[in-house]
Amino acid sequence: MPYAVKIPIVRKQSWGDYHLFRFQAPEMAAAARPGQFVMIRPGESTAPLLRRPISIHGRDRGALEIFFQVAGEGTALLARRKAGDTFDVLGPLGRGFDLDAPLDGKTACLLGGGRGIAPLYFLALELADRGALVKVLYGGRTADDLPVRDRFEEAGLELACSTDDGSFGFPGLVTGLLETEIPVRRPDFLFVCGPDPMMKAAAGLASRFRIPAQISLESVMGCGFGACWGCVRRIKRAGAEAWRKICEDGPVFPAEDIVWEGWK
Repeated sequence: MPYAVKIPIVRKQSWGDYHLFRFQAPEMAAAARPGQFVMIRPGESTAPLLRRPISIHGRDRGALEIFFQVAGEGTALLARRKAGDTFDVLGPLGRGFDLDAPLDGKTACLLGGGRGIAPLYFLALELADRGALVKVLYGGRTADDLPVRDRFEEAGLELACSTDDGSFGFPGLVTGLLETEIPVRRPDFLFVCGPDPMMKAAAGLASRFRIPAQISLESVMGCGFGACWGCVRRIKRAGAEAWRKICEDGPVFPAEDIVWEGWK
């Protein structure tokens, strides 16, 4: 069940437009699952009116972490908050990654682009705890767009990076890095989050190589729990296409269920 709480930020780290907040919320943390998100009121006033959806980045001893990039008015206001400030959080919300399949000894590849890496740290630790062999592919436009790469390495997770401009790691798109990795070690599972074109390309690779893939979609959300119908996408269910709510039916869907037609 979701909880609505006002809690202080206990730690903040920043890298330009990227920010990592940690806050103590034992009940919310206990209920959270990888791939879920929270809805945060950015400031103390009613402007902006709507909360902002932020993926849960990590969980540790009753604490939750969020990682986000400034992308508009709401996240810019949130980024100005500092350690000790109290903010209003609703969560955890949504359906996260499906981890019901046997994972012990299986290989899992996690593909994150830019701020899309946000839910994959929590997921990577959970997969590793369940015995999966985890490799994280982390892509950005430049080296500055890979601010949390050290966290994966410090957690003992295998990591490979890519940059569009070639300033760090593999030179090119992270989907290009994935394409070079698959023949070397074809993963049993693929988990993806990032910009729409990246996710669409990753879904194409998953289909071509017949790798089960789950994709965490991003969307502008009004409420976060299915009341407003403001975050719909065309999703297949039992072979039939329908408008599904990202916040309630997702944000995570099997790649083959997402109707990619019309996506850029």
